[in-house]
Amino acid sequence: MLSYRDISRPVRQLLFVALCAVGAAPAWSQSTAPPAPDALARALQRRYETVRDFKAEFVHSYQGGALAKSITERGTVLVKKPGMMRWTYEGPDAKLFVSDGHKLYSYLPADKQVYVGTVPEDQASTPALFLTGKGNLLRDYTVTEAPVPAGAPAGSVALRLVPTHGDRDYDWLVLVVDRESLVWRMLLAGDRQGGQSSFTFSHVQENVGLMDREFTFKIPRGADVITDTPPRQ
Repeated sequence: MLSYRDISRPVRQLLFVALCAVGAAPAWSQSTAPPAPDALARALQRRYETVRDFKAEFVHSYQGGALAKSITERGTVLVKKPGMMRWTYEGPDAKLFVSDGHKLYSYLPADKQVYVGTVPEDQASTPALFLTGKGNLLRDYTVTEAPVPAGAPAGSVALRLVPTHGDRDYDWLVLVVDRESLVWRMLLAGDRQGGQSSFTFSHVQENVGLMDREFTFKIPRGADVITDTPPRQ
């Protein structure tokens, strides 16, 4: 089973793609040449600024790095601005990640543990900043064209994103979207331990009217609670 650090890192990476790649229609048609990286990034930023909420199914794979093995899991995700989300990992190693916009709860049922952290507010190069509406693709990342990875649906385009400031969660991201609609399809992320996460998305639904109560987390009875608050001196 993945440790808290191993599973929380890719989820923080996923926060970025979840809010930057949905929204309005693109400014080009399928008959035109592929858009330049900067033009595609600007279009994705416009989508990000108009979305209110969305939900999707995902398959998450991780290989290499500190784990030295490959793991594949799946689940569902709900996201609502500002900063609310719910990641549900299904199967034998079930996990749950919930953010109410202020606190991030990571629940591992098998370990009977809940990790409670604070959503960052002032880290311009971290994915979580996009939850507050302050992030900008062209400002916070160096954007270049990337090869479309194996397994991506036909008609996809890809961008490689490298943070302009160092980030402790990842070295690079590759964002894969549908060329015509700009609906997000995949995310690849490389960490500093040499590992690589990949997320494949399906059944994406935008602006569905999610309620705030779907992002409320209640500590399960009997669970140990571990916080990121420094101990008092």
